[in-house]
Amino acid sequence: MPQNASGRSRLKLGRDSPVPEPTMPSTLTRICYIEDEPDIRSVAEFALTRLGGFAVQLCESGQEAIDNAPAFKPDLILLDVMMPGIDGIETFARLKKLPAIEETPIVFMTAKAMQDEVERYLSLGAAGVISKPFNPLTLPDQLRELWDRR
Repeated sequence: MPQNASGRSRLKLGRDSPVPEPTMPSTLTRICYIEDEPDIRSVAEFALTRLGGFAVQLCESGQEAIDNAPAFKPDLILLDVMMPGIDGIETFARLKKLPAIEETPIVFMTAKAMQDEVERYLSLGAAGVISKPFNPLTLPDQLRELWDRR
């Protein structure tokens, strides 16, 4: 590798040099949470911001997330499955088509967490599934654990 006057190596990228692929952040800091139920959204917001220390974008619907999540640039998306209008499965599919979100891990949060349903969500490409009711005290650590597994 070429060196500069101080003897330190320097990286030189030419026209034929590959552009480094963008990498995911090493630390989970930004979460987009999509939940239609205000009470659940409020409890999760408290857990994620106050206990977990995360920056959180709250979305009340799948469409709101599709419209706003790309600009927020979340590290991870936490997505309710059962929502009116665009449900979690359809929201997942639409989010994964957005260039700014396509590589973002998405974790489903659902009361429908029977083994066959969990397997279905994972087969779609979900990074994990968290059952409702969830424990607000452990939610931040559950998400960090799923983040570390990616």
